[in-house]
Amino acid sequence: MPTHFTFLTPRPSSVSNAYSLFRAQHEEDMNSVSRLTDILKRFTALCAAVFFALLPALASAELVIWHAYRSGEKAAFEKVIEMYNEQQTDENMKARPLAVPYDAYADKITAAIPRGKGPDVYIFAQDRLGGWVEAGKTVESIDFYVDDELLDTLLPGMMQAMTYRDTIYGIPLNYKSITMIYNKKLVKEPPETVAELLTFAKTKTNVGSGNFGLAYEYSNYFFHAALMNAFGGQVFEPGPAPVIDSPQNIAAIKEMLRWYKTEGVLPDDPSAALISSLFNTGKAPIVFSGPWFLGEIEGDVEYGLAPLPTVEAAGGAPMRPWLTIEGVYISPHSEKMDEAFEFALYLVSEEAAKVLALEGGQLPTNKAIYELAEIADNPTLSAFRKQLETAVPMPNYAEMTMMWSPVTTAMNKIVKGSASPEVALAEAQEKIKKDIDVLRTSR
Repeated sequence: MPTHFTFLTPRPSSVSNAYSLFRAQHEEDMNSVSRLTDILKRFTALCAAVFFALLPALASAELVIWHAYRSGEKAAFEKVIEMYNEQQTDENMKARPLAVPYDAYADKITAAIPRGKGPDVYIFAQDRLGGWVEAGKTVESIDFYVDDELLDTLLPGMMQAMTYRDTIYGIPLNYKSITMIYNKKLVKEPPETVAELLTFAKTKTNVGSGNFGLAYEYSNYFFHAALMNAFGGQVFEPGPAPVIDSPQNIAAIKEMLRWYKTEGVLPDDPSAALISSLFNTGKAPIVFSGPWFLGEIEGDVEYGLAPLPTVEAAGGAPMRPWLTIEGVYISPHSEKMDEAFEFALYLVSEEAAKVLALEGGQLPTNKAIYELAEIADNPTLSAFRKQLETAVPMPNYAEMTMMWSPVTTAMNKIVKGSASPEVALAEAQEKIKKDIDVLRTSR
């Protein structure tokens, strides 16, 4: 027999009631989800607000310090920072160093700091100071902080390099200049005058065998400045106004040419690498260079240091090398100005200066350390301290950047004999004046 199936059809009222219950439950569930979503959004927004409110504090939990030291100088500087940090109980006072490659350092400062990026504190020589001040938003004035107590701890004349248009922008940390470096096996008594120097140098010169009595980068204006200053020359008069073609500057270059062409005691094309090689191989018993050169001297070469000689042609005045002074500068965007200045003060303290000198081979501006026996008995530190007496701070005018390229071109022409000192320096003078006019117009 066929099977019969009976289907029960629900009543219309039952379907309606079930649907109503389902819809009500669904709406209640959706409302719960909406409320939960709203709560999550509010919580997320609150977390973000708290995070961004705390971000400046988190980012500035320590002072950020930029420098370009390497090797022993870097190790000593970072040790000083460790010593400083050990004395701090407030985390906001602690410092963190960051080494920046030197070749990119100045450009990195110029690009980052005016935009509010970069460090709280940075270390750099004074030659860029004027340009950074004129550009704005790169270096903070510290006139308010500097007092007589600080000035009394520094070697004379150091603060001049940190001052631009009668305003102080940095604390002088270390200084560098060139001096006479000689091979003790080849030089019994370092010459004190140019006449003595040339007499001795001629006895050690044999061009055929590549021996020269004296070697230095005479076509590099930084090194040549020692002769220029002896003759009373300068690159700028106050204003600043370029005077690169002055009679004094021409006389200084003619004296250099006498050493090179007439006396013949200097090598051609005096690169840093050539000078290092000549000294290390005993083919140049005397060089003019700075503390950076000492690291290139091979261990078996016994060397000494002595002041640069006096110049008879300049009335007996001593050669007066340019002095570069590294300053401690504060970013105008730092949120911790007071802490940054306290850190800068520590860097120039006697405690820090002693480490920088003895372990880093630096020449600190703190005058008290030169009275310490371990500093006074150090022949290198005491020799550069003695050379300081005749050194001249390199100008820190903004216009200094306009000088280097034209004078380098002029010096190369003069040394190669393609232009006289008068003509080459006159060309450089005109180029510098035009470049300065463009610079001032663009401000």
